[in-house]
Amino acid sequence: MSISKYEENAKVFKAFCDENRLMILELLQTGEKCACKLLEDMKIGQSTLSHHMKILCDSGVVNARKEGKWTHYSISPQGSVYARELLGKITEIYSAII
Repeated sequence: MSISKYEENAKVFKAFCDENRLMILELLQTGEKCACKLLEDMKIGQSTLSHHMKILCDSGVVNARKEGKWTHYSISPQGSVYARELLGKITEIYSAII
């Protein structure tokens, strides 16, 4: 069973629809961060962070890299471009209507 483009696109928007995920993205704007640093800065539990990071990584907006027992996260340049272009396409259609 293949995933439709709508399902893939919904993953991108889901990544931006939570205040914790927006805070994580803001923290990642300054560069790659270890999960341990995100846990410290966010003051959330490991399972909560894992949940949010799975959504961010599944969307393609965030990359994950394992190093020892920790995972390091960074904003994906390709995922960022895709998200920006996706939003642009959707809003262009809306702009053409009004």
